[in-house]
Amino acid sequence: MVREFRLSFEELNIVPNDLTSLLGFTDGVIPEPFPTIIDEAIATAQPFCDIRGGYKIFDSLEINRNNNSITIEEQLFLPSKIIVTQLKKATSAALYICSAGSGISDYSNKLANQGDPLLAYVFDVIGSVTVEKAMDKIQKKLELEMLDAGLTISDRYSPGYCDWSVSEQHYLFQLLPNNFCGVILSESSLMHPIKSVSGIIGIGKEMKQKGYQCDWCSDKNCIYGKIKRSQSTKG
Repeated sequence: MVREFRLSFEELNIVPNDLTSLLGFTDGVIPEPFPTIIDEAIATAQPFCDIRGGYKIFDSLEINRNNNSITIEEQLFLPSKIIVTQLKKATSAALYICSAGSGISDYSNKLANQGDPLLAYVFDVIGSVTVEKAMDKIQKKLELEMLDAGLTISDRYSPGYCDWSVSEQHYLFQLLPNNFCGVILSESSLMHPIKSVSGIIGIGKEMKQKGYQCDWCSDKNCIYGKIKRSQSTKG
């Protein structure tokens, strides 16, 4: 079962607070000129986004906790003990891709080349927030679809995070339609457009979304960890 969606920038309802922690402001105070720049960037970002995403559901799933592996249609994945533990009760899985499109990164690079690195940086962060919030919506669509079948879903996990080698993104792409959602993968496992995400979501009768348990993970550059650490500081 394959699902593909297109979303508009407006329906993501991105607000300045979505950007502040990724911009490095963790104390709730945003110095000038950032408030004005952020407001203007959000207001003008829509034409640069081509937001697409989707997932494919696989019923052929095997979880092996002895070697921390996941097998989907005879394709072996070695994600990490963290991820295997969270997906141990999954009976099926959704592999997903979501992208903000190439336009917003192209525009960010253009601004940088034109001598406006500050605005370029803000647009780069907007691209990151866009793809994550778009994937939030697509994950919700999956959750509701599975709920109708009496099933629940896990949090989502991506190669490159939670100690899962980014190189295994190649295996993930091999199981999805070619050029799915307009995203391709380089030999070095870099997705194009750059502002794209991919990964796995577990499905089953006993799956739970626990939120990202960042204290289990050693990756200090993770976008989820940055947001969570920022929220903890504010609390």
